[in-house]
Amino acid sequence: MARPDDLEERHPMTPPSTTASTSEHLSTQAGLARRTLTVRHLVFLIIAASAPLTVVAGGAPTSFAVTGLTGVPVGYLGLGIILVVFAVGYGAMSAHVHNAGAFYAYVSSGLGVRQGIGAAMLALVSYNAMQIGLYGIFGFALSSLVSAKTGLDLPWWGAALIGFVAVGWLGMNKIDLSAKVVGVLVLLEFAVVIVVDVISFMVAPEGVTAAPFAPEAWATHGIGAILAFGIAAFMGFESGAIYSEEVKDPRRSVARATFIAVAIISLFYAFSSWALAVGVGVSDIVPLSQKYGPDLVFVFLEQQGSTLMADIGNVLFITSLFAALMAFHHAAARYFFSLGRSRVLPRLLAASGRHNHAPIAGSMAQSVLALALIVIFAIAGAGSELGALFPVVTMFTWLTNAAAFGLVFLLCVTSLAVIAYFRTDHRGYSPLVRLWAPAVSALALGIVFVLILVNFDVMIGAEGPSPLVVVMPAIIIGAGVVGLVWGEILRRSKPEVFAGLRDADVG
Repeated sequence: MARPDDLEERHPMTPPSTTASTSEHLSTQAGLARRTLTVRHLVFLIIAASAPLTVVAGGAPTSFAVTGLTGVPVGYLGLGIILVVFAVGYGAMSAHVHNAGAFYAYVSSGLGVRQGIGAAMLALVSYNAMQIGLYGIFGFALSSLVSAKTGLDLPWWGAALIGFVAVGWLGMNKIDLSAKVVGVLVLLEFAVVIVVDVISFMVAPEGVTAAPFAPEAWATHGIGAILAFGIAAFMGFESGAIYSEEVKDPRRSVARATFIAVAIISLFYAFSSWALAVGVGVSDIVPLSQKYGPDLVFVFLEQQGSTLMADIGNVLFITSLFAALMAFHHAAARYFFSLGRSRVLPRLLAASGRHNHAPIAGSMAQSVLALALIVIFAIAGAGSELGALFPVVTMFTWLTNAAAFGLVFLLCVTSLAVIAYFRTDHRGYSPLVRLWAPAVSALALGIVFVLILVNFDVMIGAEGPSPLVVVMPAIIIGAGVVGLVWGEILRRSKPEVFAGLRDADVG
């Protein structure tokens, strides 16, 4: 068993052989930076992926508008409970499996190598879809702000490329630099949402009421749509395990950070969406959300505060999106790194910085994909009747909802992997931790998965039958099927690689 302080600690999915360094500054041996991130850093990275201001300003009004229900806060609480239950088994397994390809390693260790490779491909596509989709709304928001304040006609794709360059540069640097940047941005996000919350309770045109929590506000046929939209707000909460090789205490940090982040996210989103409903007026929150969409929060700030306050909120909305872009970029880069290191994908993807230990090749691979899709959507949107809203209605909506669909499926499968992992060796955990909690989370997440599939046309804004309702989920699930097939091909054509994956230490 490798010692935890070894320079190249063996991890699940890491074959025993390595190759020579690729250059003076890049190496496939250097690996990721060890013992760099604290629990605090990890919590900030996790929360950044869920983008607090983006959820409160964009996700909550959208959920009010589309579902027509005022019980949106209950959805955040319910999902928080499900994910806390999931984190019980997930956190226990994180103490024993440390790998930058979290789902990859967890599913492999519990259900088998081929299933792990299938999960890896599905996760890789989902994380990239989430990250790239965010460029659509980031470009729209930044170009709109620049146009409103300077009169310059900056196209959305030009604004997206500004974010692309900054994200790419940070992705090529040491992870703790991004963690510090993200930490500042997340704190600023919380600050502006808290301001909105305080103002909401001060004005409260219909009084401070608990009406959004009443059963009639959410216990209807629309609850499925509330949960389907709400789960996207939590995407990224599981990303703590992706940094398990880089945290100072891998046996405790991931579990602690995950529980802390889920609790904060759930309570904060529930409270803030309730506050927004109270501030706007519970009877008006649905029609006004349908009228203004993501601009509702900033219209509210301008009406109740000042133009300056609304402008500050707009700027922080953009930085919130940027923080989420960084968080998902790092996650996707580490999946590329892990798959390259294990030789499931080309070994070149395992190249990391000799001095900063950043997953250079993985970061570049993610950036190339993002650039390609920005260009494709820019060309497709030229002259579109959707105008400035094109990147939001298409790139952002299609890709991020497809990613949420894939990640919920992965969470469900991972719950089953936890049960299988502890089946023969309990490692001292009680049945609650190793069996009942993951079983309940698998069932609950499976229900959410079905609800997303049933409501997918609503989530992507399809009017009438749309091939996208089939195509987008098929792409995500298809990636997993391709992974399963590729795993079988590896087993037959490269048995030494497959054997290395199967026999690697799991901690």
